[in-house]
Amino acid sequence: MLPQTPMRLDDAVSIPVPLADRPYEVLVGPRLLVRLGEILAERMSPRRVFVVFDEGLPQEMLVDATRALAHHNFVVSSAGVRAVETEKTLDAAGRILEDLVESRHERNDPVISLGGGVTGDIAGFVAAVYRRGVPVIHCPTTLLSMVDASVGGKTGVNLRTESGLRKNMAGAIWQPSLVLADTRALDTLPDRQLRAGLAECVKHGLLSADAGDPDLLAWTTQHAAGALHRDAATLQELISRNVRIKAHVVAQDEREESDGQSNGASSRMLLNLGHTFAHAIETMPQLSPDGRPEHTPLQHGEAVALGLVGACACGEALGLTDADVLPALLEALRRAGLPTSVRDLPSTERVVEAMGHDKKVASGKLRVIVPTALGRARVIVDPDRDAVAAGVNAMRAT
Repeated sequence: MLPQTPMRLDDAVSIPVPLADRPYEVLVGPRLLVRLGEILAERMSPRRVFVVFDEGLPQEMLVDATRALAHHNFVVSSAGVRAVETEKTLDAAGRILEDLVESRHERNDPVISLGGGVTGDIAGFVAAVYRRGVPVIHCPTTLLSMVDASVGGKTGVNLRTESGLRKNMAGAIWQPSLVLADTRALDTLPDRQLRAGLAECVKHGLLSADAGDPDLLAWTTQHAAGALHRDAATLQELISRNVRIKAHVVAQDEREESDGQSNGASSRMLLNLGHTFAHAIETMPQLSPDGRPEHTPLQHGEAVALGLVGACACGEALGLTDADVLPALLEALRRAGLPTSVRDLPSTERVVEAMGHDKKVASGKLRVIVPTALGRARVIVDPDRDAVAAGVNAMRAT
């Protein structure tokens, strides 16, 4: 773990993730990548670093980060990854592990991820298993990874099976030593990816009451247009408030050991709200957020948006979700430019069967997170299959 002696960064917001064994800091602000070397030099002696980067990033972003590191006497090695779920595999991780060996990477040398959630997942997994664990520093470059994937220590790769690609079936909980969310990185993010990131923000708004920010969903709905127009102050506040929600939940239940089956329960499992439905559909190649075949497949955030609708409808069918939740959710998704239904969804039975492969299934029983009231949710074990079907059908465009 890197020493916690942060430098003064007046234009960045610092959010602590107060874990008992591995506390760390999330910095949110502009121009952090060009100060990457300076920030790390304040926390560690210059030595080797290994950058795992998204091959699709603008070249100047990679140059800014590596030049900043070299300027402060870090020896930089790197490897690029294709940031798509089909390439987030053990083979990709194995190639990077071999590169780490060739670069003489040592136990205290950090791995740095530069990219979105796929890049961070692979880099974090590699850091967790190389020499039984080396530090990892996340520099997320998408809104989704800034507000969700880079915080909390979940890492993983997908497994190819005879029945299809299974998401994050090999992984580890390996907390980062530091997270740097450079808001300027969002200036070049494609509009579709920016919208997709807002889905995780809407999800956090549906969980935020017990984390001390009960108005987050309403604020996100009101300020979605500003975020989509990349207003700097709006984005910094949006990211910071969402990171605080994630940090609060992770600090209460780092390893997802609470069952979350009562209101107010501090269960990390609640962060999977919408994801059981989402994971079942996001790898279906025919699905598009707007029905246009050139936009297939769904991005993760688009699938999460649909999954939130499914979870809410499931909760209503179970008699657990207040009547005002679904209208508020639909309005938030509409303002964010996210889908609320999708065409070409396969049969309800097939989607429910795919949900049964979710890694949250325990003892053969499906676990679904449903909203109960604005800002609150709970975990339901082995929900009534008709209610699950109602959730699937709510995602279906008619």
